[in-house]
Amino acid sequence: MAIAPSVKKYLAQQDVDYEVVTHPHTSASMESAEAAHVSGEGLAKAVVLKDDEGYLLAIMPATYKLAPGELHDVLGRRFKMAGEDELGVLFEDCEVGAVPPLANAYGLEAVWDDSLAGMKDVYFEGGDHASLIRVSGEGFRKLMAGAEHGAFSHHV
Repeated sequence: MAIAPSVKKYLAQQDVDYEVVTHPHTSASMESAEAAHVSGEGLAKAVVLKDDEGYLLAIMPATYKLAPGELHDVLGRRFKMAGEDELGVLFEDCEVGAVPPLANAYGLEAVWDDSLAGMKDVYFEGGDHASLIRVSGEGFRKLMAGAEHGAFSHHV
């Protein structure tokens, strides 16, 4: 498949340089990190959540797990996981489960974990299960501009 058109367009609009890192097909973020020979700490995964106000991408390192109570402390909202059937509708140009953390590219709200703030480089899904996008830490922070951030996940 390759990079989703919405991802490619958003990266161009934001004028963020990137590199595509291909790897064998995988089914989970940590498998993608291993297959691409990158640290799971530097791979930003997006977890799709929902509440009565809509959908939210919670973005954290692949080696972290969401702490719902702490997310509530950051945003003052209670979320549940979106279903896989909803992912296909929200991310029509992506393979199911290969969710890019670029909420603005898909008209969604986002929150990103502070543990990603100091990364030199950040990798993330580009819309398929066989490639990652690498951007500089500065580029990642530019892509997250306007999104809430805080501490809401923990290393597994």
